[in-house]
Amino acid sequence: MSQERSFYDDPDLYDRVSAPPPASVDFYVQLARDSQGDVLELACGTGRVTIPIAQALAHSGRSVTGLDLARGMLETARTKAATAGVAPDLVSGDMRRFALGRRFGLIFIAFNSLLHLTTNEALADCFACVRDHLAPGGAFAFDVFNPSVTMLARSPAERTTVVRVTDDTLGEIHVEATMDYDAATQVNRSAFHFSAPGRPDYLTVPIHLRSLFPLELPLLLATNGLRLEARYGDFGGEPFGSGSARQVCICRIADATAPAR
Repeated sequence: MSQERSFYDDPDLYDRVSAPPPASVDFYVQLARDSQGDVLELACGTGRVTIPIAQALAHSGRSVTGLDLARGMLETARTKAATAGVAPDLVSGDMRRFALGRRFGLIFIAFNSLLHLTTNEALADCFACVRDHLAPGGAFAFDVFNPSVTMLARSPAERTTVVRVTDDTLGEIHVEATMDYDAATQVNRSAFHFSAPGRPDYLTVPIHLRSLFPLELPLLLATNGLRLEARYGDFGGEPFGSGSARQVCICRIADATAPAR
């Protein structure tokens, strides 16, 4: 019988199944090096970016903070940070409503995590908190996928392989994804299905993500007081285009002389 639970209840499983996109960690580390002031990662998870940034800035006098809603993920991040010899400030909080009482030169949300905010109201709440915490001239960065109409049109019954990982107890774990896209809300109600030898579909993990389309994104940002300064198609600075898999975005607080684009 399949069990269902949050993907974030098991930080070790999350890290094994959901690998960061190639070059993404280096991108955010370099962005942190190039920025001024302290750094804040929202939805920091198990610290896969927070910790490398803390290592890179260890002797700079700048602080690094990671915020996440899942306490188990934060506990894993603390253990990993201690092993790495760094001590970022890891705090429990919701990226829609946080008040840290300070400002940051860089705030970022990595690996599609922004898309967990599935309504315009939730996005507006997050963007308002970002504005309140950005230092003058500070940058807000994030990456989200570029929606594929072909992918979103898949039948909910269709399965695709996500990854295969080896487990000491279960043997080879086969992870498959299904998708059920709601065009009215732009939310993809996907799920990961875990199978092992003799245990088909022993675990189902729902993952609901918003789709943000390329022409919609700058308008959402502008409506919420943010200006899209640059958008790349991947983490190497490639120009964004229709064939790009991702939207890698750098934003600033909007002002009257710099219209959104």
